[in-house]
Amino acid sequence: MNKYIKKTEDHVKSVLQKDGSGHDWYHIDRVRKMAKEIAKKEKADPLVVELGALLHDIADWKFNDGDLKKGAVVSEKWLKSLGLDQKTIDQVSHIVENVVENVSYKGAKVKNTMKSLEGKIVQDADRLDAMGAIGIARAFAYGGHKGRPIFDPKVKLNQLHKTFEEYKKGSASSVHHFYEKLLLIKDMMNTKEGKKLALRRRKLMQDYLKQFHAEWNAKV
Repeated sequence: MNKYIKKTEDHVKSVLQKDGSGHDWYHIDRVRKMAKEIAKKEKADPLVVELGALLHDIADWKFNDGDLKKGAVVSEKWLKSLGLDQKTIDQVSHIVENVVENVSYKGAKVKNTMKSLEGKIVQDADRLDAMGAIGIARAFAYGGHKGRPIFDPKVKLNQLHKTFEEYKKGSASSVHHFYEKLLLIKDMMNTKEGKKLALRRRKLMQDYLKQFHAEWNAKV
């Protein structure tokens, strides 16, 4: 294993090992593995992809007062301490800063700020982990972490956020989160492989929600 990867892996483990929101080390490791698989097919820089995946949640905005840039600052400081070259540091920092910005909601006509292929691969891998069986589990884990109800039938479904600021301030139920974000991810994917996998995972979530609503209304 590359020395920069090993040291970064150990560092991220130590920072996120006690997380209970669904943004823990195992999430990072799943994103890293998925990103590496997509990178092989897209012929991307493996070092940049893996470092970007490992550090993408090192200082997530959701737990840092909505600061979208803190992750990149923290990542750059860490990579400099390893003696990594500045070009690679800049590439990884760009991924960390832009992996989520402006694209976690649908409504505002804002272009994806991710520029590099490597960044788009990490972005796809991160999005895929918010979908399917794992995505369902993480949605409820995060909702519980934030003290949100499982579902509130009094609140209308399919209310899309118009801005990223509006998305950040959202406090609807965990089930509403599927309609606000998770079911929309399929249309945000960057790579061919990512789009294929997202289609499968979205179908699983749709089937789950159909069953959820049926049980909620005592129909089954």
